[in-house]
Amino acid sequence: MSKKRILSGMRPTGKLHLGHLVGALDNWVKLQEEYECFFMVADWHALMSEYENTAHLSELIIDNVADWLSAGIDPEKATLFVQSQIPQHLDLHMIFSCLTPLGWLERCPTYKEQLREAKTRDLHTYGFLGYPVLQAADILVYKADKIPVGQDQLPHLELTREIARRFNGLYPVRKNTSGDMKFSNGVYKKEIFPAPQAILTQNPRLLGLDGRKMSKSYDNAINLSDSEEVIKKKISTMFTDPKRIKLSDKGHPDTCNVFSYYSTFIPQMKGEVHYWCSNTKLGCTQCKERMAAGLIEKLGPFSKKRQDILKDKTKIKKILQRGKEKALSVAEKTLGEVKEAMGI
Repeated sequence: MSKKRILSGMRPTGKLHLGHLVGALDNWVKLQEEYECFFMVADWHALMSEYENTAHLSELIIDNVADWLSAGIDPEKATLFVQSQIPQHLDLHMIFSCLTPLGWLERCPTYKEQLREAKTRDLHTYGFLGYPVLQAADILVYKADKIPVGQDQLPHLELTREIARRFNGLYPVRKNTSGDMKFSNGVYKKEIFPAPQAILTQNPRLLGLDGRKMSKSYDNAINLSDSEEVIKKKISTMFTDPKRIKLSDKGHPDTCNVFSYYSTFIPQMKGEVHYWCSNTKLGCTQCKERMAAGLIEKLGPFSKKRQDILKDKTKIKKILQRGKEKALSVAEKTLGEVKEAMGI
């Protein structure tokens, strides 16, 4: 029995951080055991928001993929590739752009949210408005069955399904190439695109150093490539319990950001840390120092593997080349079916 297919990706807009590790990469490592996975470096999507700053895009691609491999993504089990190297993404994006109503895009909640949050970049562009259409093309050009998403990304996936249904309705397959039963008018039941379903991912709640969402743009993240000294320095600046002013004040670990890091990365210490904090046995500075030491130890194998991988970047490029060939073979076939259905 063939495996169900998954498509997922990341934008190379900066260094990957702890949020990417617990929010996506750890999940990808599990998914590659069960599904046929296509993991994409989404550089066209990066361009939509970072079009004014493209100088480091190519080196970030290599750097990000090094993190993927260090986290346990296996190129023998998953297909790793760069989005812009597969021209069918943009071909299908163009076709979908012609049949996607403008209202579908304008009602997208994440589009409105990112426009509100963007303070240093102008995102009032044609490309940014249409990025969910490109996402639909990314997914459907591989006929992905499942998409790992968080709750906030469900509207995007529903838009992908709407686009798939609209295309299938406009361009029914008219040739019986797979033995499908046909309707009385000669149109066959086979449709080009599936309706991809969500795999809801329950990501650990991991905030940035300042208590806001961890983000490259907020400069509040611990990067996967950070040295031990940098990690110690960053942890020392972390926002802690605002109600604990003096050492003699009892802490509230359940609402403390540092405690959430213990819960995620050093869960075996949760009980001990909760006792320290609640009973004024340890100050916040000491607590953060121990957190830093535990996190560095936890990331030790990852950091060692990352250093080894980056000693020979040509290996990463070869992995991406193999992935390109696999992705290209699938995308070419899909686009051929699309053009045949459309009669172009």
